[in-house]
Amino acid sequence: MKFVVLVKLIRESFRFAWNSLRMNVFRTILSLLGVTVGIFSIIAVLTVVDSLERSIKDSLNFLGTNVIYMQKWPFVPEAGGEYEWWHYWRRPNPSFREFKFLETNLKNHNGMAILSGAGNVLMKYKSSSFRAQLDGGTYGYQELFQLPIESGRYFTVQESEIGRNVVVIGYKIKDALFPDENPIGKQIKIRDQKYVVIGAMEEEGESFLGFESNDEKAVVPYSSFRKIYNTGTGAWDEQGSAIGIKGLEDDVGLVELEYELTGLMRSRRGLRPKQSNDFAINRPEAITDIISGLFDAVSIAGWIIGGFSILVGGFGIANIMFVSVRERTPLIGIQKSLGAKNYFILFQFLFESIFLSLIGGLVGLFIVYLLSFISLGTLELTLSFRNVLVGAGVASAIGVISGIIPAAMAARMDPVVAIRTTG
Repeated sequence: MKFVVLVKLIRESFRFAWNSLRMNVFRTILSLLGVTVGIFSIIAVLTVVDSLERSIKDSLNFLGTNVIYMQKWPFVPEAGGEYEWWHYWRRPNPSFREFKFLETNLKNHNGMAILSGAGNVLMKYKSSSFRAQLDGGTYGYQELFQLPIESGRYFTVQESEIGRNVVVIGYKIKDALFPDENPIGKQIKIRDQKYVVIGAMEEEGESFLGFESNDEKAVVPYSSFRKIYNTGTGAWDEQGSAIGIKGLEDDVGLVELEYELTGLMRSRRGLRPKQSNDFAINRPEAITDIISGLFDAVSIAGWIIGGFSILVGGFGIANIMFVSVRERTPLIGIQKSLGAKNYFILFQFLFESIFLSLIGGLVGLFIVYLLSFISLGTLELTLSFRNVLVGAGVASAIGVISGIIPAAMAARMDPVVAIRTTG
């Protein structure tokens, strides 16, 4: 029985809301415009923020997932204040010997590698040339970054250990040096050293922030990289190295890995208990946390801007409902004289207010949806289901707030007085 009453309430409320729209189109549109603009402002900002945050985090995928790095330089200030570069620069770089020490003694990990890189490196094949990022890494490099091999293979443990001159190239390097032929097995020159191409990576596309992409990257064994660059000595290397370590799945926050790594490195470098670390433990999440904090501030600004528009829209809907109550006062009297309960009248007007507000909100959401089809280069706008729910929820809440007073006034009317009212 209650369900039947509820269905009747919703049907009647929707009919009155639709009649209000149809009979007073211009007035209703002007009144709902505030809700439309408000929902549009809030959801547009949330959509742009979510899309930007997702694109930036995707751009940071080259740092790997569930990975921490032991390096000379920290990603962010370690003391939480100023970036004390004058203190950090005196630290030694991670060395190849330290990597072998960790490889032997570290337990809480799921793969590790020492790696280094150089930018704008000239690569030649016959008369063709291309400048790209060159990375050197031990065999575990693949476990850290999951290189998408399209053809050929990754280098083996043996090739990594002996430093064989083999290379895996990115899509743009392959396209520039081998436009019409299979690169596998061909020799390219890198800093006067001959390297045999053993693998080619899939096309990845441009990074939103312009960070390095696999398309413009070549990867060689770390021991081979050391033939052409001074690195891995722990002293004043030409190219600094980093030791990347992938954590275990059940190590939440990589806490156990960080504790074990810190203890081993302090022991290895002979640091006394009161001495601070002379190395940095870097997490990619530190960068994404900073980015998320910035976008949270932008989201709050969006809520404030949209809030003023919604406030105006709420007054507009309240105005419609007061007019609607006045126009239907005799009808309210008839309904109550026929036995309609106060809650029936209350919910009838309240649902009508919610429907009107939802119509304005859905128009705002639809405009945001249309904007998501606009091409913005590497930024892809996506209206998420979560943001749709937020928009619909805010619109419904405004409908309740705007309609509760007119609905309560209608519910409290005396049926005799209401029937006598001429409107």
